[in-house]
Amino acid sequence: MSQIPAVHTKAAVLSAMGASQPYAASQPLSLKSLDLAPPGPGELLVRIEAAGLCHSDLSVVNADRPRPLPMALGHEAVARVEAAGPGARLQPGARVVMAFLPACGHCDACHRGEPWLCSNGAAANGKGELLGGGFRLSDCGHPVHHHLGLSAFATHAVIDERSCVVIDDDIPAEIAALFGCAVLTGVGAVFNSAVVRPGESVAVWGLGGVGLAALLGAVAAGAEPVIAIDPVPEKRALALELGARAAVAPADVAEAFAKYGAPRVAIESVGSGKVLAEAYRTAARGGRIVTVGLPNPADPFTIPAVSLVAEAKTIIGSYMGSAVPARDIPRYVALWRAGRLPVERLLSCVRPMAEINAALDALASGQAIRQILIP
Repeated sequence: MSQIPAVHTKAAVLSAMGASQPYAASQPLSLKSLDLAPPGPGELLVRIEAAGLCHSDLSVVNADRPRPLPMALGHEAVARVEAAGPGARLQPGARVVMAFLPACGHCDACHRGEPWLCSNGAAANGKGELLGGGFRLSDCGHPVHHHLGLSAFATHAVIDERSCVVIDDDIPAEIAALFGCAVLTGVGAVFNSAVVRPGESVAVWGLGGVGLAALLGAVAAGAEPVIAIDPVPEKRALALELGARAAVAPADVAEAFAKYGAPRVAIESVGSGKVLAEAYRTAARGGRIVTVGLPNPADPFTIPAVSLVAEAKTIIGSYMGSAVPARDIPRYVALWRAGRLPVERLLSCVRPMAEINAALDALASGQAIRQILIP
């Protein structure tokens, strides 16, 4: 029985999905003081240093990604361990990046070396529980669901230690947080899912945090040319600064591909069945089309079935960048240290957690790439 006392945390809680914009006016997320049970076996009590706002958070708010409610949101963060439950390997003082799919280590997917497909982790995330079962968050005795095992828009959280990767103390918190989702997913889509080879052409559809991280990964992998596609001029300008050969609006894709050739690899990060179909249609024969976006469950993806054989294209779904976080996060940090993965360029601004609803507006409007929230 843990001797660690229960604590309180202030967390951003969603009580109803489908809020209308502007979010700053409708206030779908409210900061609440919640009870936080002590960590159980193999769990950690952590203090959140910084958390990134991702489109996957917005997808829960607007009901594109239905989740059980009430739920404390947030899934991309860096934290400091304050207390460890029985049997936990990590101890107080450890600094960790948190991954949003805890892998159990003993299901078929984990045994195959594919922890991003862990069935037990996915089931716990779908129920809004921790991998060890149940809830650690409550509001006046009523359970509050966990977002992807983390609920990182908070001052403190209790998480499974299998959600953690230890990092060094010298990485600024606002940069370290980005490795938990944007970098893990986007760079992983390039390195792990598409396995981009030097000299292969890559097109990236959608220049949010994950899409721009994929672009950084493509440049680091030696892809050439890299073509970026997004309707927002400012994001296209940034893509050029980050190494894209061309950056075009969706209406200009045909002209760009006529000039540079159809891409061997297309990475779709918009979360749209229509965009995914366009990425598939315009990819080169024999091309690999990787999708990392999360569309509404009702959004269809339609292609001519014969094209799969006649054009020998491959469609690859990439969840969490097909990553092994304990392996990949240190690799990506090493590339960042070497100047080959300038993930700090993804950072739009740092804001207090109290501004989270205004931050949702900035994300939904396309103004922001990655906003870091400080508890």
